[in-house]
Amino acid sequence: MPLTSPRRSALADQVIAQLRAQITSGEWPVGSRIPTEPELVEQLGVARNTVREAVRALAHNGLLDIRQGSGTYVVATSELAGVMNRRFAAAEPGHVAELRSALEASAARLAAERRTPQDLRQIDTLLERRERAWESGAAEAFVEADATLHMAIVSASHNEVLAEIYADLGGVLRDFLRADVGEELRPEAHMDHARLVEAIRAGDADRAAAEASAHPFGCRLTVPGP
Repeated sequence: MPLTSPRRSALADQVIAQLRAQITSGEWPVGSRIPTEPELVEQLGVARNTVREAVRALAHNGLLDIRQGSGTYVVATSELAGVMNRRFAAAEPGHVAELRSALEASAARLAAERRTPQDLRQIDTLLERRERAWESGAAEAFVEADATLHMAIVSASHNEVLAEIYADLGGVLRDFLRADVGEELRPEAHMDHARLVEAIRAGDADRAAAEASAHPFGCRLTVPGP
């Protein structure tokens, strides 16, 4: 008898789709803990085994991380992002910096040529948020604010493929930035992003690319020695 692919129940598929939608829409952001199994059973009105199967499927695909005794956490916004998180978690930091430099320089060059007034307003808002996060001294808030600003600049390139690849690498890039920053923000580690934003606003593609390409290596240079 030939082997056939087992079929997951239609109900489990529906629950998986609902949970994935919560993640991809940002309702459950990366790093957040999702509702407990009993809470999901009550909210969805399905059996505990169906919820467990759905959560395990999303964990297998790299979107969720089940931590015994702590809960289940969102670790990626797509299956590809989950794969990238696992694949590059132990990558050489310098290689990650080179990748960031290449992607962000290309994105900044395109953003300088294609940015809209709405893009500029969003970038200005996020630049201010980044500076406030730095002044607050909260390392994690700064990591998120910095990453969000860079994502907005990439989005301003209006290259959907580039933006999606960068978004899927978001978890990897955040982890390396988090390691660079450490638990305490140091004055000597601050990098001014105002020049990058001004170059994009001025439509100076070469200057924008040069500013963006240097930032990832600035991060690496600020890491204290042993």
